[in-house]
Amino acid sequence: MIYGFEGQLPELKGERIFIAPSADVIGAVELHEDVGLWFNTTLRGDLEPITIGRGSNVQDGSTVHTDQGLPTVVGENVTIGHNCIIHGCTIGDGSLIGMGSTILSGAKIGKNCLIGGGALVTGGMDIPDGMLVLGSPAKVIKPLKEGVIARSLENSARYVRNKDKYLKAGIGKV
Repeated sequence: MIYGFEGQLPELKGERIFIAPSADVIGAVELHEDVGLWFNTTLRGDLEPITIGRGSNVQDGSTVHTDQGLPTVVGENVTIGHNCIIHGCTIGDGSLIGMGSTILSGAKIGKNCLIGGGALVTGGMDIPDGMLVLGSPAKVIKPLKEGVIARSLENSARYVRNKDKYLKAGIGKV
């Protein structure tokens, strides 16, 4: 469902946006072309704005929220895996956030990063571009090889194709 909140309505900036029937999009949320919001996701822009960039996907069971003074900005072609918590942070283009990860307020994840499943990226952590990050609390492990980055980008492209199938089947909103 799409809800306005305190005069703020979600903005759909594209014609090929998939919002699963069980997803909730509330308040100051901006969704760009080819975004996919999968089943049981919540995007709650009630404190600060949320922006989801072109070609990005937020998978089943994930929550995206903000903190006072800390909007959430998700770049282009980002994959946010199942059951993640994304809170008042910035995620760079082409990054993949593994299933069950938590990204806390004020964290900045660079472009083309891979955050391993179950990671806890603590508040204010600043991760450079192209890094593998693992653990709870999360630590930068090493730079990613080009092949790993290419596979992450293919994953986001696969989700764009999949959401198109759902839209064609009449499931979800544009």
